[in-house]
Amino acid sequence: MTTFRHLKIFITVAECGTMRKAAEVLYISQPSVSQAISELEELYQVRLFDRLSRRIYITEAGRLLLSYARQVIKTTESMEESMQRAGTMPIVRIGGSVTVGTVYLGGLTKRLEEAVPGIDIRITVDNTASVERQVLTSELDLAVVEGMLSSEDLIRRTVCEDELVMVAGRDHPLSAARSLTLEDLQGQALISREAGSSERNQFEQLMADRNIRMTKKWHCTNTEAIKTAVIEGMGIAILSRRLITREEAADLLRVLPLDPVSVRRCFKLIVHKDKVLPQAVRAFLESEVLPEEPPAT
Repeated sequence: MTTFRHLKIFITVAECGTMRKAAEVLYISQPSVSQAISELEELYQVRLFDRLSRRIYITEAGRLLLSYARQVIKTTESMEESMQRAGTMPIVRIGGSVTVGTVYLGGLTKRLEEAVPGIDIRITVDNTASVERQVLTSELDLAVVEGMLSSEDLIRRTVCEDELVMVAGRDHPLSAARSLTLEDLQGQALISREAGSSERNQFEQLMADRNIRMTKKWHCTNTEAIKTAVIEGMGIAILSRRLITREEAADLLRVLPLDPVSVRRCFKLIVHKDKVLPQAVRAFLESEVLPEEPPAT
């Protein structure tokens, strides 16, 4: 069987032009070099070098093996370097739902990088259902999401609270109202998040329970596009209050005063119960979040 040692010796002989020089470069005996070349030739049933008048010349079969051998050595050395680096600089794949990715994940990532110098963080932002699935299948190491989760295999930690609000542009007919009920939303145009988002799951479930039906004009994953559509008067949207602070301050968006409706939720750090995280990352998370909650039953 061809080994890394065989290929390293073969490449050195090809580059040095003699077995004696190759032995000197590798700090091994010349018979050891000759034996390694002979073993390769016997294994592949080809001559790798022609021996003429005490000189060696690489054959066509030798050139073919040389091209592959260099690729194998380069790939192996790259692998070893990467694995050694991974041992000292962990790669952590963090997921976030869309709202979390917009208003929270950046700060968490910065604090983690400061706490664990050299850490390599990879970020994925998607809706809550997709992020949960990726944590369960180990595509993500951990995530921060808002909203409802279905799996019992997740450890959840609350990191902060959030509020969902119904918003409209300042020129929308409902924006001037001092008090509204869910029934006032009947038939209104809704700029909606995609299926699987927590905003859609929580607030729309509440309306479904009250038999309130709105006209879903848009389905969109981009919160900035949703805010723009609402500002332009195309409909009403369900958004995190954290997402609209600037627009609310500029009187571009107004929170509809739905009485007595209040939809609050928590941003939760989620990790698979069997996931083993680097010790430094675990220590950081312990300092960042509140005590864990039991899995859902």
